[in-house]
Amino acid sequence: MRKLILKRIAPRETYTIGKLFLDGEYICDTLEDTVRDSNNDGDLTDPGEKKIWGETAIPRGTYKVVPIVSRKFGKTFWLQNVPSFSEILIHCGNNPEHTHGCILLGWNKAKGMVLDSQKAMNIFREKLKNDTDIQIEIQ
Repeated sequence: MRKLILKRIAPRETYTIGKLFLDGEYICDTLEDTVRDSNNDGDLTDPGEKKIWGETAIPRGTYKVVPIVSRKFGKTFWLQNVPSFSEILIHCGNNPEHTHGCILLGWNKAKGMVLDSQKAMNIFREKLKNDTDIQIEIQ
C-alpha cells in the first residue's frame, strides 16, 4: 500500500496550506479550504463547527484514494468515504476559489496560493502511475 500524508501547516481564515508526503518523501505543498474542525476530532458535528459547501476542508482522518479519469482534470485521484463530503479530488488549481473542498497541489510561493500546480500534479501522477492501493492520512 502507498501511504500519503498531508500535514496541514498553515491554517488560515480563508485557506489552509499543507505539505504532502508519499511514503515519507516530500512531494509538494497543498492548498485546501478553511479547516472548520476546530477540536481536530475528525468530524464537523460539534458546536461551532459547520460545513460550508465549497469552503470547508475535509475532516482529519485516513481515506482510501482511487485513481480516476475526470473530464475536467484528466487523470486524478478521488478520496472515498469522506464524511459529509462527496467528489473530493486531488487536482490542479492555484487559489482558494479553485478548491471547492478538494486538495490542490503545487508550491506555496505566494501568500494563500500554490503555484506550478500542473507540474506538481504531473510529478504526483508519475509517482503513483501504477498504484491502486493508496491511502491518505490528513493530519
